[in-house]
Amino acid sequence: MSLPRRTVAPLLPALALALLAPALPAQTPVQVPPEANRFSPQVLDIPSVAQALEWLEEHFDDQVEEWIRINEIPAPSRMEEERGRYVASLMEAEGLEVSVDGIGNVIGVRRGVGDGPTLVFASHMDTVFPMGTDVTVRRDGDVLRAPGIWDNSAAVANMLAVARAMNAAGIRTRGDVIFIGTVQEEIGLNGMTYWLEENEGVADMLVAIDGGLGAISYGALGIYWTIYRFHAEGAHTNRSAGRPHPVRALADAVRYIYEIEIPEGQGGAVFNVGMLDGGSIFNAIPEQASFSLDLRSVNPVLLDSLNAEIEARVARAAEAHGVEWSMEIDSRSQAGGTEEQLADRRIHPLVVTAESIYGHLELGNTLRASGSTDANAGVVRGVPSIAVGRSLGGDNHTLSEWADIPSALPATQAVLLLTVTLAELADGPVSQ
Repeated sequence: MSLPRRTVAPLLPALALALLAPALPAQTPVQVPPEANRFSPQVLDIPSVAQALEWLEEHFDDQVEEWIRINEIPAPSRMEEERGRYVASLMEAEGLEVSVDGIGNVIGVRRGVGDGPTLVFASHMDTVFPMGTDVTVRRDGDVLRAPGIWDNSAAVANMLAVARAMNAAGIRTRGDVIFIGTVQEEIGLNGMTYWLEENEGVADMLVAIDGGLGAISYGALGIYWTIYRFHAEGAHTNRSAGRPHPVRALADAVRYIYEIEIPEGQGGAVFNVGMLDGGSIFNAIPEQASFSLDLRSVNPVLLDSLNAEIEARVARAAEAHGVEWSMEIDSRSQAGGTEEQLADRRIHPLVVTAESIYGHLELGNTLRASGSTDANAGVVRGVPSIAVGRSLGGDNHTLSEWADIPSALPATQAVLLLTVTLAELADGPVSQ
């Protein structure tokens, strides 16, 4: 069976838009065992699979309308309840076993017939935009424009469409398929972390639907967010000469940090001072000054060593200016490892099968041993995990965010093929 023409043709001009995005790092060639690829193009000839793929095409306009409805329900991190209720109602309408856990994740379980792996899909429901942001969607030809439209309401709509298509085509899998609308992804992957800790050993494989179409992430970018504070007695400007000064300590600390040289050949790292705070009037030494630091690396050893070096330089600046210092840990998302450290993950059937499906659909299949999605929580716990794209788009986390409509269809069909391949068709997979 060939995929419907609408699946691929509209993607070609959209791919030109993707050229505006930063290039992804190339992967080192590896020897992949042939048996690691579980996908065969022959699966498209199985009547139920063919029917599900065609159903997705025929009902794609409905998927887009639902995508818009999801986006127009505000869902800042920690305030996802209304969107969660809507998603839960859609899952219930499809006959999934629906529950909401202690942190607010919406879970829909589609039971398999047994004797198969459990495959988990995660699409985060939260956005970075505060309550009150205008999230009304504007359609501009083949582009949707609104805050949050790409990151990540597109993925939630894709995930729900797959469940519907499977039901419409009567697809049965051996393994359970668990669909999760996660919460608090944008502030530290909190929802996914909670679910994995509360359901240890349940997921055999985890797929986060997140990011741009064409990339497959199988690693985890470690992200440390920390606030450093400097404290001292205040003083009027007229009496400030020679007195301990939190701002001067802060200034030196920031300078010392930016003098750190990142060692080569260890996976790389990046850091950024993003927020400064302190003082309330012109004519006094502030009693407190603070800055935030965003530190990132895929290498867990490098991440921790840089974090220790940063703390040492903060302490040095505080001591030099006679002030006290403290730190507040906002979040700690652990690193998954460098490309070399994840060599075994690169050849796991989950990664290889996703690569094969993307190649077959001509979606691009750039692999990267990194990632900043719900899949990270699985990677660092040893659960085979990847992130696959939701559509083409851009300007996420800004008010000018946009998403390419046609590209969401092949992205959704790729998720369907991942499902029937990795959760194993109950009626028997087609061997290569």
